[in-house]
Amino acid sequence: MSVVDITQLVILAIMIITAVLAVRFKDLLASVIALAAFSLALSAEFFILHAPDVAIAEAAVGAGLTTAIYIFTIRSTKRMEEEC
Repeated sequence: MSVVDITQLVILAIMIITAVLAVRFKDLLASVIALAAFSLALSAEFFILHAPDVAIAEAAVGAGLTTAIYIFTIRSTKRMEEEC
């Protein structure tokens, strides 16, 4: 196995772990952060696969813009616990 293969396996493991964590977390903000980590790992995988333009787009849109939109949306809503 080459270094690239090992790196791809590590990135795949990170992607699987962050995807499972994003689903399992009860806190929405923690789920969004896990999704951002997933997106960053995916952009690293695209970069390894020699698609730097796709990697930059995934990092900018997937990890940056989408995460910011989710966080702004979560912060603008009320939590159910606060109403009691």
